[in-house]
Amino acid sequence: MNVIEIEVFNKLFASIAEEMGIILTRSSFSSNIKERRDFSCAVFDIYGDLIAQAAHIPVHLGAMPETLRQVLAFHNFRSGDVIIVNDPFQGGSHLPDITLIEAVFGVGGKILFYVANRAHHADVGGKNPGSMGFVTNISDEGVIIPPTLLVSHGKTNDTFLQNFLQKVRNPEERMGDLRAQLASLKRGKERLRDLYNKYGDNRIDSVTHHLKAYAERLMRNTIAELGDGTFRFCDFLDNDGIKRKKIPIAVKLTINDGQATIDFSASADQVASPLNTVKPVVISASIYAFQCLMGEGFPINQGSYRPIQVITRPGSLLHALPPAPVAAGNVETSQRIVDVLFGALALAAPEKIPAASCGSMNNIAIGGIDNRTGKQFTYYETIGGGMGARPQSHGISAIHTHMTNTLNTPVEALEHNFPLQIDKYAIRYGSGGQGFFRGGNGIIRSYRFLSNAQVSLLTERRVISPYGLQNGQAGRKGENILKRHGKKIRLTGKNNFTVQAGDKLIIKTPGGGGWGGSRK
Repeated sequence: MNVIEIEVFNKLFASIAEEMGIILTRSSFSSNIKERRDFSCAVFDIYGDLIAQAAHIPVHLGAMPETLRQVLAFHNFRSGDVIIVNDPFQGGSHLPDITLIEAVFGVGGKILFYVANRAHHADVGGKNPGSMGFVTNISDEGVIIPPTLLVSHGKTNDTFLQNFLQKVRNPEERMGDLRAQLASLKRGKERLRDLYNKYGDNRIDSVTHHLKAYAERLMRNTIAELGDGTFRFCDFLDNDGIKRKKIPIAVKLTINDGQATIDFSASADQVASPLNTVKPVVISASIYAFQCLMGEGFPINQGSYRPIQVITRPGSLLHALPPAPVAAGNVETSQRIVDVLFGALALAAPEKIPAASCGSMNNIAIGGIDNRTGKQFTYYETIGGGMGARPQSHGISAIHTHMTNTLNTPVEALEHNFPLQIDKYAIRYGSGGQGFFRGGNGIIRSYRFLSNAQVSLLTERRVISPYGLQNGQAGRKGENILKRHGKKIRLTGKNNFTVQAGDKLIIKTPGGGGWGGSRK
């Protein structure tokens, strides 16, 4: 196949994943999926290799191949089977991310493809509303779902569903979002069958083979351009929320003849808080960093994974073992992994790598009883920050960066659906690091509570600033402030607390680091 044919088929497969995402957006119930679009869709070939993904959430997508691998080891798909899983230690990422997987069958019962989606549900039970609170055991983070048949040969597993819905807050919303995920899979199956019927077995098998080989060649060439060598870098998480001690994430990056070996073995041991993460998330962040080097428009599939080896140490922060909590590992630690890898890559290719971005998804989860309706509510969102300055331009302000690719919840939608009022939503001017190119500014988002509620914060870069590069200055650290009866209470980065109607929470997110010496 020539390059033009490969790129045409890549766009065809990617468009199917995009269409799956459109169905999920339009049919979901929760604002987290409908408004923020905290979900991802992907297509896999007959061998279980990723062949296409939509432009959704990097932390979801890079970990999905491992999810499917573990599911296939557990289950032989029949027509009409749908597997559900969220267990981080069996192919998941963190508990709110619920993954559904289905095989696409052709005539004669042959598996042609697999389709998958992963969506962050606004609550999956556990000690804290939103299932994103500060705990010390994964069992307190929510319902753990090992690979399980949600639909068996076309028939819904009502026993599982009833058990699951009894343990979560807002069961109607959870059910609505699961149905939306099923509808998304259905659309993917229909479009892939159409493609198969048009081109046939041999053609499709040849296409997927060439797609993966092409992506592998591109990635090897990209890595080779860095030049051979070993590059080390270390950055830190603020603390684990229990001890006031920074937590190192260290990498040894070895480039050799178009192959990258990424060794995180020297990173910290796993901790008692939810900052731990599982290896698939580490792989996801690592793949993402190198995909950024490739630029836009190139195929992203299993082939691009082949030249990259990721090494972790079992029992460490980046390869946690059960029953370690991992809710923040997916959203906060993954961001720092990117910062660390970019720091190492900046030693290899200083003219290509940007300064550190915000470095936090600034997670907030809120739950309680809505005074307006008397019903229980749960709400979760992430907040953007400043992008790191780039070697050719300033960083972008007030944007989600790196491992997140979500939107904000519009103020109108938030205030309509929840007992919350947004008093301020603005750019945090002056928070980007100075340099020849300036880091992007963070965000100020202020919540006024109209009902009593429980709040969880999982945030980073409140102690250690996002770094600048090439003598650029660091970005400004974030702040979390609670205002009660006119008094300001400064909050730590990881926190569970209760609020009263009338209280105000102010989140100031970090700016990005600057790049290059300051202008004179």
